[in-house]
Amino acid sequence: MIALVDCNNFYVSCERVFNPKLEKRPVVVLSNNDGCIVARSEEAKALGIPMGAPLFQYKDFLDKHHVIALSSNYTLYGDMSERVMNTLAEFTPNIEIYSIDEAFLDLSNIAFVSKNPDKLFEYGVEFRSKVLKWTGIPVSIGIAPTKVLAKVASKKAKKSNGVWVIASEEDRVNALSDFPVEDLWGIGRAYSNFLKRRKINTALELSRMPESWVRKHLTVQGVRIVKELNGEKCLDIEQPIPRKSVGSQKSFGEPQTDFFVLFNALASYIDECAVKLRNQNSVANILGIFVATNPFNKSEPQYFKSRFIRLPVPTNFTGELIRFGYIILKDIFKEGYRYKRVGVLLTGLDSVNKLQYNLFDKLNREKAIKLMEVYDSIRKKYGKEILKFSAQGIGKEWKMKQEHLSDKFTTDWDNILTINIQSKQKHS
Repeated sequence: MIALVDCNNFYVSCERVFNPKLEKRPVVVLSNNDGCIVARSEEAKALGIPMGAPLFQYKDFLDKHHVIALSSNYTLYGDMSERVMNTLAEFTPNIEIYSIDEAFLDLSNIAFVSKNPDKLFEYGVEFRSKVLKWTGIPVSIGIAPTKVLAKVASKKAKKSNGVWVIASEEDRVNALSDFPVEDLWGIGRAYSNFLKRRKINTALELSRMPESWVRKHLTVQGVRIVKELNGEKCLDIEQPIPRKSVGSQKSFGEPQTDFFVLFNALASYIDECAVKLRNQNSVANILGIFVATNPFNKSEPQYFKSRFIRLPVPTNFTGELIRFGYIILKDIFKEGYRYKRVGVLLTGLDSVNKLQYNLFDKLNREKAIKLMEVYDSIRKKYGKEILKFSAQGIGKEWKMKQEHLSDKFTTDWDNILTINIQSKQKHS
């Protein structure tokens, strides 16, 4: 059996852990630069607020219905996601982190499950209760023989008591009979429209289509989905694989014209990417940098430029990458433009174990590796703002627009939640 654990309204739930006043109230979380609505509480969904709605179009509506809008606090969400995933790993080591708020768990090696399949629901309830108690995040749990069925069960769980089990043929038929085909994992808009035109509206109807027909119209991927809907396992729990490239780009809150402001931002983005490389024991062969103005502002002159170079020695050393980033940025930067974005892409990734040195390399690689180990350990313990390269600057003139940002409760000592307790003394 496979369990899919899905955090409910994850961004909103993270905010509510540290601000109970948000409970039972309509809450939305905004995208970068407070542009669009990317997460909604159930109360906000009930008001008809659509996903992806631009904030400026719905501002009056939000004010009218007393909807609380919050800026995306990715530092908080990332840390809370790690806490949830670490909690799930306590139950089984065979876990696939599918996204920031979802994970598949292989339950086949858990003795309780194999010996008591009729108690899967009770196990799911206990599982859900522990995750809520240990992290404060409510989750929905779908348990089924395949990943696609577990996805179906998880969506069913969201609309019931938080846990849904598909363990028998009767369970499977009941779950699929009213499950919209457009909500199936792996069925996109084009395929769902195609199926509906042929009167295939539910997952159960799709599961009963001949394999030859499915292969012809939905390709091999569609065949896997149908087989999984029928309880035949085609998709295994996957272990994380190293990324093939790492990049970072963010739009500035306000357009920037100063070269060194762009360089401060670029150095910070390079630092983020270098940390990701070291976390997966990779080095980059190719470094790419780009700058861009705001393409939506037609009243201003437009400019976009990118450049890629092959590094003399594959590296994940932040200082070295920043040095080459400076050289590239200096080459592609032009005066007279109002820049909205700067970005970095590290690609051509290899394992550190395959690192090929250059005969004329002047950098002490062994010293650089030890320096980064200390650098990463200090930042992990005390927060990433405690230590950084001077190229990143002190101020953040380039930072995103985040007018409704909550504190970094779990990663910044200055933002730790404080509780004031007043004792009542009895008087005789």
